[in-house]
Amino acid sequence: QVQLVESGGGLVQPGGSLLLSCAYSGFSLDDDPVGWFRQAPGKEREGVACISRSAIATNYADSVKGRFTISGDNRKKTVNLQMTSLKPEDPAIYYCAKVSAFYATGCLPPATQAYWGQGTQVTVSS
Repeated sequence: QVQLVESGGGLVQPGGSLLLSCAYSGFSLDDDPVGWFRQAPGKEREGVACISRSAIATNYADSVKGRFTISGDNRKKTVNLQMTSLKPEDPAIYYCAKVSAFYATGCLPPATQAYWGQGTQVTVSS
């Protein structure tokens, strides 16, 4: 049974940092890519960062390039999203997911709800 649980969200000032963690079970990062997505109120869900199987490659949305870093550890069964230089446009609920495919410029979110975590809230405010 696939499970993903996000943690690490919270309130941070503009310019601050947060480390989001996605603890997964029921699959292996050696076989399946993982992505981080976010959805702000009134906006569509968007991809933030993806990591390929075996953590060989990563990609990022243009809006977060140079500020966010995705990493994975299959021994610990975690995929982290290090967020730095947070901006007022970054607040959202952040989700991790076992994605269906990894591409050079993004990843394909899963159609199966069971392959999503429950999300963690990130708020950026002074």
